[in-house]
Amino acid sequence: MKQAASSPLYAAIDLGSNSFHMLVVRHIDGSVQTMAKIKRKVRLAAGLDENNALSQEAMQRGWDCLSLFAERLQDISAENIRIVGTATLRTATNVDIFLAKANQILGHKIEVISGEEEAATIYKGVAHTSGGMGRRLVVDIGGASTEVVIGEGFEAKALTSLKMGCVTWLEKHFKDRQLSQANFDNAIEAAKATLNPILDQYTNIGWDVCVGASGTVQALQEIMLAQGMDEIITLAKLKRLQKQAMQDERLEELEIEGLTLERALVFPSGLSILIAIFELLNIDSMTLAGGALREGLAYEMVEELRQNDIRSRTISSVQARYQLDVQYAQQTADCAQKLLTQCGGLDWVEEPQAEMLLTTAAQLHEIGLTIDFKKGGEHSAYLLRNLDLPGYTRAQKYFIAEVARRYREQLTSLPEQHALSGSSAKRLLRLLRLAVLLTHRRNVNLEPPFALAADKDSLTLSINEAWLKQNPLTAAELEIEANRQTDIGWPLSISLV
Repeated sequence: MKQAASSPLYAAIDLGSNSFHMLVVRHIDGSVQTMAKIKRKVRLAAGLDENNALSQEAMQRGWDCLSLFAERLQDISAENIRIVGTATLRTATNVDIFLAKANQILGHKIEVISGEEEAATIYKGVAHTSGGMGRRLVVDIGGASTEVVIGEGFEAKALTSLKMGCVTWLEKHFKDRQLSQANFDNAIEAAKATLNPILDQYTNIGWDVCVGASGTVQALQEIMLAQGMDEIITLAKLKRLQKQAMQDERLEELEIEGLTLERALVFPSGLSILIAIFELLNIDSMTLAGGALREGLAYEMVEELRQNDIRSRTISSVQARYQLDVQYAQQTADCAQKLLTQCGGLDWVEEPQAEMLLTTAAQLHEIGLTIDFKKGGEHSAYLLRNLDLPGYTRAQKYFIAEVARRYREQLTSLPEQHALSGSSAKRLLRLLRLAVLLTHRRNVNLEPPFALAADKDSLTLSINEAWLKQNPLTAAELEIEANRQTDIGWPLSISLV
């Protein structure tokens, strides 16, 4: 039997001011599969003296880390490798000494990119991995710089790299390690002063959605989820976390539920910068991006991945990888959309993203059958929760998984989730279950004529009586489904026409 050709590996390395990261991926079925993520906290920015020269100790930490990375690069083609240095290497007056040895260790040249190029690459990483249409405001708080970008599709409209980061703000405004109101106020006001020159340009361009990338925002989201909040970052939540931080007097004593020890040292400084950005730019809410600088480097090396509709690319990739019945998946999605429209569409469900989440669940609900039929829903839920799904937030993945878990047979209420309101979530689950039953012959020409009417949570499915007589199995299954939904307090009746 002929063996399938191995897909090539790509490596993206980011020599950041706080940590060095390496991402290794391969291109498969229209998406990228992560093969390795290696991170070492090098604290390069902390090694800059008053003359912006890197200390010997900081350079040695960097070289030691790159010796580890070099082993992994041996088996990857040179044209599939990108290595970039960012803010600290832009600043260091003795950068040539560091680079000479670093290039020798890696066997590949490091590019020290400008702040504008860093911002552009971060934006590409966000565009390749985050869903949503319209104009995006992207914020990435690094160790020594903060990138702020507005863009649409894959094109950036405004790019700025500001000289402030969680490591440099730590050294400037929390040098005494006191978590005092005065230190927070100074850090926030200094960040606003740094941001002020771009305020008019960015507010004049405007944006539809705001996303945050990288460590500070990721740490914030992990804290919020650990504390039972949803994944949407707001100014009120940031202020609440500031109060929690100030309950401990010193930075070394900082303990917040969900905050890792690794991130604790730079958390207050990163939080201060984000509060300043929210207040000055008057941001309502922010979600976490699926990728940033490393993903931008990796995805841009694979030309085939440049698609504006990231979610469509993700669905197609998953369907191909798991050999799903694409035609039937679309039939189920179309039927579910028709049921939603008949119920009143966005007048019946509260959130605009509900329609997209219903379509996705319908297109991927059978993924668990690739493992086993008997527990197909359980397998679907496991895969969808744990797969990398660019374009979907963590909460959206969890919702899709829990709906897919319940797409047939046993019906239970959905657990608490943060993608939609409880009411909308329940209603989408009901529609998917009906769509699966109405399309079970897997041919759009064999679907029955039907109409679904909704009076709040009370549903009436009107269906052709003659068709049901010719399809007694569907008739029986619809009757069972009406009983199941009604029994858990979701009234459903079948009306013959």
